[in-house]
Amino acid sequence: MQHVSFSGAVMKLRVDGKEYQIDIATQSERLRNATQKQRENFERSPAGYGIHWPDVDEDLSIDGLIGARHTPPFVMTDA
Repeated sequence: MQHVSFSGAVMKLRVDGKEYQIDIATQSERLRNATQKQRENFERSPAGYGIHWPDVDEDLSIDGLIGARHTPPFVMTDA
């Protein structure tokens, strides 16, 4: 995640060079009911995979917001 900004209930994300506009009101009831100031007070996770809003105690993953899907790694087991 390279950039995050807000315009009302629309969060603009730049991830891997692509721009996304997300209506956060559809993603979270807490964010839908939050003030603009509360929405703008966020913290990026140290690894960059999520966003935390301390004022409303909400956490959302970047993958979930942009609809990314990852295949779990192949694990070998004894048969």
